[in-house]
Amino acid sequence: MRTRGAAGMPHPGGTLLEHLVRVAHLLGEWGAGPDLQAAGMCHAAYGTDGFDQALVDVTGRAALAELIGERAEALVHLYASCDRGVVHPRLGGGQPVVFRDRFTGREHTPPEPDVRAFLEITAANELDVLAHDADLADRYGPALHGLFTRSRDLLSAAARDACAQRLGRYAFDTGPGIRERRSSGDVRRGPATSPRGMR
Repeated sequence: MRTRGAAGMPHPGGTLLEHLVRVAHLLGEWGAGPDLQAAGMCHAAYGTDGFDQALVDVTGRAALAELIGERAEALVHLYASCDRGVVHPRLGGGQPVVFRDRFTGREHTPPEPDVRAFLEITAANELDVLAHDADLADRYGPALHGLFTRSRDLLSAAARDACAQRLGRYAFDTGPGIRERRSSGDVRRGPATSPRGMR
C-alpha cells in the first residue's frame, strides 16, 4: 500500500496508510486471524463504494493475492466490490445476504464466514473514520448504529462491544440492539439508509 501511494493520500486521521494500519490493528485487537488482518490492511486497495481512489486495478487481483494470500485478497475484493446502497439494508435480516458487485452489477450470495469477515472490516473501518472526523460521525453515526445493530449477530463479541461503546450515543429508539442509556432529551436522528459516502 505504501508503494502504491497510500502514504500520500489524505484521509481522516492523517493518511490512508495510517488509516489502513489502524484498521488492521483494531481487527487484531478484536481477535481476527492473519488473513482478516491482512484484508483490513488492504481493504481500500481496489477503492470502495465510499473511496474512489484505487491503489490497485481490480484486474490485478492475482498480484495482490500473491502478496497477502488468496483468502485475504478475496475478502478485500468482497469489501471493495460491495454496492453499499443495495447490500447494507439487506444485512441482519436473518437470511443469506445477497451481495451486489458494484464493478459488474452481478449479484451473489457469499458464504456466512465471508459475510462475517466483511462486517468485521466494515465495523473496524467505519469506527476508525468516525473517531477521526466529527462531522462524518454526526452525519453517518445514526445509520451505522442501525447497520451494526441489525447485523450484531454476525459481528464478533469484541466488535459488538466496540460498536456499542462508540456508536451507542446515536441510538434513537428503545428497541433491542447496540445502544446506551441517555436522557430523553438527547436524541439524534440520522439518515434511514446506510451511508454510501463513508470511506
